[in-house]
Amino acid sequence: MSDPTVETRTQHAMLVVWGQYAQAQGLIDELDKVPLHQKTVIHDPHTKILEFFVAKLGGLEHLQELSKAAEPIEKDEAVARAWRQPGWVDYSSVSRALTVLTQEEARKIVAAFDRVEQPIINREVMMALAKTGCLVFDGDLTPRAVSNTSTTYPGAAYGRMDENVLGLGYQAAQVCVHSPTYGRLMLSSALHPGDIVSCAQTEALVEAAEGRAGMRPLRRVDLLTQRLESMSVQRKIREHRCDESHQTLKKASAALPVIRQEIELCQEELAEKEREYREKGRKERPFSALGKLRSRLGVLQRRQSRLEKKLPKLEGQLAFRQKKLAEILSQEFELRQRLKQFECDNAENTFPIRAVFRLDAGFGTRENLIWLIEMGYDVHTRPHGNWLTARLKRQAKDLTWTRVGDNAEMVAWKDLLLQDFPYPLDIGLGRFHTGSTLRHTAMIHFGSDLVTDHLESWFDYYNARQTIEAGIKEGKRIFVMHHLHVRSQPALYLQEQFARFAANFVRSAAQWLAEQCPQLPSGWDNPAQPRVKQQVKVAAHTSAWVSWQEQGCLLRFTNHSVFAGRSLQLRKSFAIQLALPFAENVQFQHF
Repeated sequence: MSDPTVETRTQHAMLVVWGQYAQAQGLIDELDKVPLHQKTVIHDPHTKILEFFVAKLGGLEHLQELSKAAEPIEKDEAVARAWRQPGWVDYSSVSRALTVLTQEEARKIVAAFDRVEQPIINREVMMALAKTGCLVFDGDLTPRAVSNTSTTYPGAAYGRMDENVLGLGYQAAQVCVHSPTYGRLMLSSALHPGDIVSCAQTEALVEAAEGRAGMRPLRRVDLLTQRLESMSVQRKIREHRCDESHQTLKKASAALPVIRQEIELCQEELAEKEREYREKGRKERPFSALGKLRSRLGVLQRRQSRLEKKLPKLEGQLAFRQKKLAEILSQEFELRQRLKQFECDNAENTFPIRAVFRLDAGFGTRENLIWLIEMGYDVHTRPHGNWLTARLKRQAKDLTWTRVGDNAEMVAWKDLLLQDFPYPLDIGLGRFHTGSTLRHTAMIHFGSDLVTDHLESWFDYYNARQTIEAGIKEGKRIFVMHHLHVRSQPALYLQEQFARFAANFVRSAAQWLAEQCPQLPSGWDNPAQPRVKQQVKVAAHTSAWVSWQEQGCLLRFTNHSVFAGRSLQLRKSFAIQLALPFAENVQFQHF
């Protein structure tokens, strides 16, 4: 048994705490199971991967700070022991290990971390369903900028890196779920080239959310069936129009050679008649045989000219109608395939749920909105571009506005059926007074909630999607995703996932600490808002004495720490009790 009187000093107190929590979770054991092709010379490659994760947890600005900071983590034996490692390596070794990492190895590492995290997600999903009857997902896209002159970041592309600022980098598509315990849990973060746009990522966000939550709503096959029936009617109309154009073109095409033959015969007859008139010295008159023949030739030539001009137009009209028919045939085929998939999804969905997706205007195209509705989601979003707002401003001229915020007013329409949208929508139009400027923005809702009866609540509920914007801000400023520490594709992928996992890890660790340590600093015992910045930027870089024990350790902040006088008794025990016993069975059905 370890001697509790022997103390080790650390300069990274919270990294020791989180190392003990990682052991309690089984995170280190899961990582050790991942096969890596790199050789072990002095240190195992798993140690280097784990050190990279610790760097993210410590909020290091640059990877070299592992070895070159004023108090480097590499030299902190207490942190290494807390994470069950014989020691840490120089940052250059970590960098080399990440450079030779394969994409498949990176995926397996992330899968190991996800396995550790999944029971927590399962529990929070079931708790949310028990508490509110639905799951609330928020999705967004956030930039990861790099130097505009760099040529070593694979897949980087020019795109909007900040508001109205173009630059080189990536876009990370992220989705989170509302958590009763932790406020939010980040479910997925996928890195894309910088020129990717929000509206192209809606389906991927939904698939990621359903994959991690393990549950999904019933697909709205009834609405999709109705849309297919309407599309079938439109397709028959277009088929009829194509047939009309084809017959008209066929008739005109057939008439042209007949007219040309008639013109040829008429010209021969006219030449013969002219010769006859010359020989007999007859004078041509308007109503003479020669005059009538010449008039008939003019009629035929003008008819030929009209047909020659008409044929390209008829061909263009037929091509246009054939193109429209091909489009609707393609759409109908795609929707029938979707209907088959939806019917299979519903047949396999033994535990359907109600779920809400909140997205910003970048995702709010008509196609995305229709797809989300048919996928079974209640939707809160804003319209993309100029699709809707301009017409709403015209319709709102004579309506009474309701105040919903300090400088915001709204009007709304319930179950509004638009000409260019197949389903009725709840639509709100807001106006904002910013100095002398009046701005307008629209809101869209589809679902069972009576949002138009309570405009202020609707306004507040949609704007509560700032939870993911706060998560994005936390990732950039606290877990330092505004600095990319690596340049290979697998390592970039791993860094993105580690930052997402770290945000959840700190929150679940806060609950673990609150359950066993009564002397936590103020606010740390609230897992929904555990002062992540203070824990990562301050507590993870403050000094403490660590007394090692068989089942954990005792950590006492030193007199030089801002938390002097506090101590944390840590036990390496951790358990997750699912809210319902069948949650994992439901989860496994979707993998």
